Amino acid sequence: MTIPAVGLVGSCGCCGGQPHSVPGISPSRRTMLSAGIGGLAAATFGGAILAKPASAQTKLSPDAAMQDLLDGNRRFVEKKLVSFDEDLAILKQNTASHQEPFAAILSCADSRVPVELVFDQSIGHLFVTRVAGNIATSEIIASLEYGAAVLGTKAILVLGHSGCGAVKAAIAGNEVPGQISDLFAMIQPAIEQSGSDLTAAIKSNALFQAKLLSTASPVLAALIKAGDLKILAGYYALDSGEVTILS
Repeated sequence: MTIPAVGLVGSCGCCGGQPHSVPGISPSRRTMLSAGIGGLAAATFGGAILAKPASAQTKLSPDAAMQDLLDGNRRFVEKKLVSFDEDLAILKQNTASHQEPFAAILSCADSRVPVELVFDQSIGHLFVTRVAGNIATSEIIASLEYGAAVLGTKAILVLGHSGCGAVKAAIAGNEVPGQISDLFAMIQPAIEQSGSDLTAAIKSNALFQAKLLSTASPVLAALIKAGDLKILAGYYALDSGEVTILS
């Protein structure tokens, strides 16, 4: 499977070229998070946010990192997993004191999307963030900034999946208990673009969140501009196990 050239740098077209405001996240909080993670990266690398860790995994190009994910997914679909053949005791020992993930995933919290299995990646290979609806909250953005700027991840894949309950609930718009409805505001822009068809809305949401990551985070945008990071959106089919890249 080849990777389509999808440019996600810059402002989202739906906002007239202006940077996105993240629903439910105050600009001051977002700025504080970006400044904090940027300061951490600067302190770690002596002021060079784009510095590369000395790791074979993170020396991959962004395209190669994304291709590794897709190759792993192909093995998963074909039931030819290889990443768990190594002795777990050795894997734990080798990663106990440090981590050098080559890619990050923003996935839904759905229990049917086991990210490491889906991409046939073992301990220490993926930096995974999960939240219902795979939405780019301020905490998620901060985590992915850390993964890219400090740990050196070369690719971020926002992974939607078939039958997503969070998107389905956002489309329905019914009253829900507790703080569940807080998710809906982050998904609503995608629904407005796609309409009420569930599959279309799920794919639209993954694309919207991927675009949001690159526009709401100066840290990620700088890495993309420098050619050190790629952000794409994908769709995971629960029945087949296949991940397809969205554009």
